[in-house]
Amino acid sequence: MADIALAHDYVTQRGGAERVALTLTHAFPRLALHTTLYNPSSTFPEFGAIDVKPMPINRWRLLRQHHRLALPFLKDAVSQCRLDADVLVASSSGWAHGIQTTGRKIVYCHAPARWLYQTTRYSGSNGGHSLRSRAIEAVAGAIGPELRTWDQKAAQTADRYVVNSTIIKRAVAEVYGIDAEVLPPPPAMSALSATPEPVARVQQPFVLCVARLLPYKNVDTVIEAVSQLPDLGLVIVGDGPERKRLDALAERVGNTHILGRVSDGELRWLYENCSGLVAASYEDFGLTPLEAAGFGRPTAALRDGGYLDTVVENITGVFFDQPDATSVAAAVEQMVQRSWSTRTIVDHSEEFSESRFISRLHTIVDEELARC
Repeated sequence: MADIALAHDYVTQRGGAERVALTLTHAFPRLALHTTLYNPSSTFPEFGAIDVKPMPINRWRLLRQHHRLALPFLKDAVSQCRLDADVLVASSSGWAHGIQTTGRKIVYCHAPARWLYQTTRYSGSNGGHSLRSRAIEAVAGAIGPELRTWDQKAAQTADRYVVNSTIIKRAVAEVYGIDAEVLPPPPAMSALSATPEPVARVQQPFVLCVARLLPYKNVDTVIEAVSQLPDLGLVIVGDGPERKRLDALAERVGNTHILGRVSDGELRWLYENCSGLVAASYEDFGLTPLEAAGFGRPTAALRDGGYLDTVVENITGVFFDQPDATSVAAAVEQMVQRSWSTRTIVDHSEEFSESRFISRLHTIVDEELARC
């Protein structure tokens, strides 16, 4: 019987990459998930039912709680890990692809490491308002050249690269010289995934923004944009380093609720009852528009990155060309004023189902096993 191993960068937050890691465990149930750091309190509770195997670096509590502080140490932690398996499936945004294995290695790449190759955008340093931004810039400047060399070598150890979107296919070709297959991940939230739980303080009509509160997510722009539209509220789901600043901005403009993390039931209720989703961030894969589409809700999205794969203009949503308040406001107003075909939007989301993802992944693994 084939021995398959699963790996992911770190299990310390709630995001699209962590959702994909969970999907890998659905595809190969009962397998352990190897990772650098694991902090159960800050990631999805579903990981509690999985055999998560962190590396020795996980003994440092500070690094578990603040994984960005671990950046100078993750290369060595990963390089010292060797998994005995016929096929390793590594979910990676910059680290797990460096894990050694005795067999074949398949990398599911969410993006070449943003902080190495898109440092200014990732840190938000072009805004100049954050100690976090300056810290990331400093670390990237100090150890970036060495890590880029390591990263390039780690990428070449893979036997097969699979990516989440066409823009990442291009990025992988540019950064690593690798021709990768596009396999979009499934949306995490669906109309069947949880019992809806009303959020009492939220009143209709409102638009929804689901994003980690990081500079490149452009949540501040969304707040400013929706504040220009009378009688329309904004609900933001997500948490992160920008929370304090965005809370102050939301209080100043009014009619905005930043909920932080919510339960799956609350998120389902928000998707069901919103007038649409606003997605202004720079994303490698446009996951949240697919979640909204599963409930028949349209999206106003930035014409960039993964949204080009997951939003069909004037069919499932509208685009704005720049992440500035005026452009976003105009797109949101267009979205909420027009009529949409709920059935068409839902049908679009079903093209990205988990069953399709798992079926293709099994085929890829079988093909690599045949080459062992």
